[in-house]
Amino acid sequence: MRVLVVTAVPAERDAVTRAFGGDPEVIDVPGARLHRAGPFDVVAGGAGPAAAAAVTAFALASAPASEPYALVVSAGIGGGFAPAAPVGSLVVAARIVAADLGAETPDGFVPVTGLGFGRDTFLPPDTLVHEVAAATGAVTGTVLTVSTVTGSAARTAALLAAHPGAVAEAMEGFGVAEAAAGLGVPALELRAVSNTVGPRDRGAWRIGDALTALTGAFGKTAHVVESWNRHDRHSD
Repeated sequence: MRVLVVTAVPAERDAVTRAFGGDPEVIDVPGARLHRAGPFDVVAGGAGPAAAAAVTAFALASAPASEPYALVVSAGIGGGFAPAAPVGSLVVAARIVAADLGAETPDGFVPVTGLGFGRDTFLPPDTLVHEVAAATGAVTGTVLTVSTVTGSAARTAALLAAHPGAVAEAMEGFGVAEAAAGLGVPALELRAVSNTVGPRDRGAWRIGDALTALTGAFGKTAHVVESWNRHDRHSD
């Protein structure tokens, strides 16, 4: 079983492959460069949902028919909503939500579903979410996909009011899930928290600690996803 892991930047990709030691095998496919480590093919696809969706689609479509991907994981660092997800913690998405896909109106923000088309939420496989969380000690909840990183208390409050179950925000999960759904492949999102969502303070970010946590998480995740694929995938 192969699992596709999509990160935004090479530092996140390398944090994932580091969990397996040695130098990963590098495989070039149309539109993507995969780093193979353990059961994971990891690609750094760029920041934002559009780039993430594009590289996910390229990689999935390039898989040989004899060895299709069983799962796609959107992975990397992200912001955590206090106090649910403190800096250094891990988060697994129970819901992947496009938080700013929609329209501004005089009465406030209306999600794309409220406009009568599209979708703004994906639900990862429930059994897998809980098994990965149990193995890694991660928090579960809604992970918001945003195109602009939150940098103010007002925006933080607005997001939590609209999404009370939100535990983290990042920039790629919804794009990855959208592309995966188009090809009938389930998606998961796993994040290590590098900063608290709120007023922007780069001095308080702990990117190195978050990347280390991401490495540890993937070291504990490989056997979980393999077991899920064998025993639970079709029951989710």
